[in-house]
Amino acid sequence: MKTGEVMPECAINTSHGVKVADVVWCSEARFDQIQDEISASIAPEICIEVKSTGNTLDEMEFKKQLYLEAQAIEVWLCNEQGQIRFYNEQGELEKSLLFPDFPNQIKR
Repeated sequence: MKTGEVMPECAINTSHGVKVADVVWCSEARFDQIQDEISASIAPEICIEVKSTGNTLDEMEFKKQLYLEAQAIEVWLCNEQGQIRFYNEQGELEKSLLFPDFPNQIKR
C-alpha cells in the first residue's frame, strides 16, 4: 500500500495485558489514533507474528485471538520457512483481503 504505516514491535493493549506484535500495518487514520500512545489502545489493522525460538505456535495462536479481539482486521502468522497464513474473525483466509497480492511465501 502506498498509504499507512508499517511498524516493527508494536505494543498493543489486549484483554490479557500488553502484547507486542512483531510487525504491524495500520492505516493513516488508525496511526493518527495510536501514534502517541505507549501501547496501542486499538490494534493496527494487520498484526504479524513471526515464529522464532522465543515463541511457540500455541503462543502465536493465543496472540492472534487477542489481536482480533483488539480490533485487528487480519492477523498473519509466519513460520520459520517463511510461509504465511492469513486470518480474520471468520477464520483462516486463502489470502489477505486487505493485501490480496501479498505472497503466502516469503523468499529468503
